Amino acid sequence: MADRPLLLVDAPSLYFRAYFGIPESAARTADGQPVNAVRGFLDMLAQLVRTRRPDRMVCAFDYDWRPRWRVDLLPSYKAHRVAEAGGEVVPDTLSPQVPMVTEVLTALGICAVGADGYEADDVLGTLATTQPSPVEVVSGDRDLFQLVDDARRVRLLYVGRGVAKLDDCDDAAVRARYGVPAAAYADFAALRGDPSDGLPGVSGVGEKTAARLLDRYGDLDGILAALDDAGSGFAPGLRAKLVAARGYLAVAPTVVRVARDVPLPELATALPAEPADPDRLMELAQLWNLAGSCRRLVDALTDAAR
Repeated sequence: MADRPLLLVDAPSLYFRAYFGIPESAARTADGQPVNAVRGFLDMLAQLVRTRRPDRMVCAFDYDWRPRWRVDLLPSYKAHRVAEAGGEVVPDTLSPQVPMVTEVLTALGICAVGADGYEADDVLGTLATTQPSPVEVVSGDRDLFQLVDDARRVRLLYVGRGVAKLDDCDDAAVRARYGVPAAAYADFAALRGDPSDGLPGVSGVGEKTAARLLDRYGDLDGILAALDDAGSGFAPGLRAKLVAARGYLAVAPTVVRVARDVPLPELATALPAEPADPDRLMELAQLWNLAGSCRRLVDALTDAAR
């Protein structure tokens, strides 16, 4: 049998998608509390286990959605998503569902982990770098294209079109999509910018120009070094824009790059064949009207263990 993968799940990416994909009216507890994000998240996990057949799984969570060390480098980082009272702008009916997700995962025995001072992306990056391969990272976050590594057998299962229509991405797929290898994606994103993360990018530099620059000069350091060479071939307007953005480009790649050295405890990554605490799982399933979703996920886990 071929090696079965470690499935690394970007939990916030999936539960946000579930929250906005399932109407609150379609998933509520007996007392009216919405559980659409929890139900959708569990159903996504069930489908992933059925279709990818991993033998290990970790769900990564944001313990810090906007780490201070990133903000210190680039104050605009996710600034537009800060609530007036502080913290992240999150729908009022989603916030209470996140602890519910982790409680169900604990009862199931599926590893859930985060790290103080780091985002879920950083946890995923560290595990993708340090855990035995093959590894499949599940996320709708484009920044995680940088984790793709053919040599280490790390792929991104991109959920831009949903879990039912995963884009299974190796390095060739990243090149086809953006014109750069996965290893260059962080530099590419810094040049292009990303409004959803508060990254301004370089004025006038879009995806095609960013890819062309990286193809010619290799990486961002090569681009910046070439700016000092009068014969390097930059059009005057582009040179001026890059020179004006030097300060930003000095820090942006560090902000964009996923950390690979997050301190994590020893993790029990093995996919459970049965719930770790079946009584607690049954209690939660009844309390939160999740019986169908819990049963589908348990069935998928049992089948995967065969």
